[in-house]
Amino acid sequence: MFADFTLEMVDVGGIVIRLRRGGHGPPLLLLHGHPQTHAMWHDVAPRLARHFTVVATDLRGYGESSKPPTAADHAPYSKRAMANDQVAVMRRLGHDQFFVAGHDRGGRVAYRMAFDHPDRVRKLAVLDIVPTFTAFERANAAFGLGYYHWFFLAQPYDLPERLIGADPEYFWRRHTSRGPKSPDFFAPEPLADYLRCFRDTPTIHAICEDYRAGASIDLDHDRADFGAHKIACPLLALWGRTGRLETWYDVLAVWREWADDVRGGALDCGHYLAEEAPAATYDELSAFFAA
Repeated sequence: MFADFTLEMVDVGGIVIRLRRGGHGPPLLLLHGHPQTHAMWHDVAPRLARHFTVVATDLRGYGESSKPPTAADHAPYSKRAMANDQVAVMRRLGHDQFFVAGHDRGGRVAYRMAFDHPDRVRKLAVLDIVPTFTAFERANAAFGLGYYHWFFLAQPYDLPERLIGADPEYFWRRHTSRGPKSPDFFAPEPLADYLRCFRDTPTIHAICEDYRAGASIDLDHDRADFGAHKIACPLLALWGRTGRLETWYDVLAVWREWADDVRGGALDCGHYLAEEAPAATYDELSAFFAA
């Protein structure tokens, strides 16, 4: 997994971020989703490394990155705080400007980064999401049932922590597959990394804090930007055709409310694009960032 990549732990002001780095060319930051780690990019990152200097990280709170103490407003787990970590990582690695692609929670960190650091982000790709503000504002019963974990994980401490902690692997597998077994597209080595990290009690708490921030301070940040200004860099939106997103949204129309230059489309897969359809995901990302 990640042949010819280095495995590093980078300290950015007291927050330590685990990452893999490899390749040559323009810098490209890859951000993972929930409930995973940077290992989700194991099949796509080496292909991208033929043309880009690829940096794949664990977000704060996930994997082997730091889990700092939280606060009453959940700001330490806001997407703003996570984005600041990643900008600092790239600066430490010598990259003042870069491309970024984020899946799921990583996509939320990535678009917040494009708002907060427009001078850093040259192009942005978001995988299988619409903005947090849009999702909550348009939520209905179907959304609540389909995305129940948004509301469950955001419950006050320590209800979700205790329930997940009783059987973390069961919750992880049930969440990712809607059944007792993980799908075949999760390769053994990254799956082992996901499960090992998810069994960690501080990680479970940090992930709940991520979702508590999503239902509070992240909404405040999105609300302040929506309608006031737009993401300035080119934006690629990709999603899985057999997932839920295009059932509920005109995805490109939604993103055009938030960004000036939007393109993209559906891939023939579900939510986990980089693992269900790695070749198609690579093709789309490579073409977009190379143009």
